[in-house]
Amino acid sequence: MAERIAVEVAYAEAGRQWVLPVQLPAGATVMQAIEASGLLEQVPGLAIDPARLGVFSRKAAPDQVLEDGDRVEIYRPLSLDPKEARRRRAQGT
Repeated sequence: MAERIAVEVAYAEAGRQWVLPVQLPAGATVMQAIEASGLLEQVPGLAIDPARLGVFSRKAAPDQVLEDGDRVEIYRPLSLDPKEARRRRAQGT
């Protein structure tokens, strides 16, 4: 196992996205990568919901250990329930 790993931390809003490279010691976790990225300082008011984290589109826990090359993703809540969106499209509104 390498002594250091390189990962990316990704987050997107409607008009902007962040993909931040981070170097961490081997054995680092998802939450450690988020903290090391500086994203929390760059996006005021960003609250990390442990249920909305992933690594390469697969759900991940904050304490999941990362591997070299992983991409940590922070997901936003849905702005509209998918069922409601389909209803609105069907009604033409």
